[in-house]
Amino acid sequence: MGIDRPGKFDFIALKGDPIQASNFYGQDILSVSQFTRESLAYIFSVAEEMREMVQGMGATDLLRGYVLACLFYEPSTRTSSSFIAAMERLGGGVIPITQGVQYSSVSKGESLPDTIRTLEQYADAIVLRHPQVGAAKVAADYAHVPIINAGDGTGEHPTQALLDLFTIREELGKIDGLRVAMVGDLKYGRTVHSLTRLLSMYDVEIFLVSPEILRLPLDQANDLRDKGIRVRETYHVADVISTVDVLYVTRVQKERFADLSQYEEVRDFYEITPDLMKQAKERMIIMHPLPRVGEIHYAVDDDPRAAYFRQMRNGMYIRMALLAEVLGKARQ
Repeated sequence: MGIDRPGKFDFIALKGDPIQASNFYGQDILSVSQFTRESLAYIFSVAEEMREMVQGMGATDLLRGYVLACLFYEPSTRTSSSFIAAMERLGGGVIPITQGVQYSSVSKGESLPDTIRTLEQYADAIVLRHPQVGAAKVAADYAHVPIINAGDGTGEHPTQALLDLFTIREELGKIDGLRVAMVGDLKYGRTVHSLTRLLSMYDVEIFLVSPEILRLPLDQANDLRDKGIRVRETYHVADVISTVDVLYVTRVQKERFADLSQYEEVRDFYEITPDLMKQAKERMIIMHPLPRVGEIHYAVDDDPRAAYFRQMRNGMYIRMALLAEVLGKARQ
């Protein structure tokens, strides 16, 4: 594999543009709204190539000489680890600020723009997780290198949505025609917000399953309906388990609640158990962005329909594909 590598700052005028197939070079990855079905199909094909490469060789020097900065203002295991693994398997280096920004100059009061401007002196791209909605866009406005949004508060998590959609396609062979149930924290769950937006590009039916206080925001539910998506809302997993192709389960996020008494009311609202799975179709999958805190029983892990660990592995392949494309067009 080679790399087409124009001048480092030639891409500045492209930042923020919608992403078309084969046009990822120099782009920020801030929102799923940047993607089209064609660009999704393209990045999925690159992810498949990355999977074959890892399984065959383990690593490549495709991005040798490039450096990725991982800047995480919130805790992360899978996203930070998969980005680091992705960059290292591509032969690049990593600046890992993933164990808490309290160990960086942020603890001294440094602003986000100044932190971004500092890291871009050393890195060719920056992965950012931040507790505030819109922080990734702010970072992109100040940066001269690509910014990849690894989660901005309750806003979006675009790379998670990409790996989720990729997993659905890989596991079930298609996306069009599927019935997908979103279960749990639909109000604060940024993974749900991003994935439902991607799914709205396809011919799917979406079931929203949550307690009343964690329903998907009305504007987002209405947006799905405006796009012609069939949407059904219910409080009970049992209402949909026998008909859905994808059961996408999320945890109730304690850190998003200002009133912890409300969290206690809904924390154990759902648990997917082997008995419940007896009602599910033989060919379907259970997904979860993880971590889980009781909403899927450990005994379900042995069910071949439990795809969440395979889903996690897919995250590395998707992020390898994004990094290779954003930092330089990979060519055979």
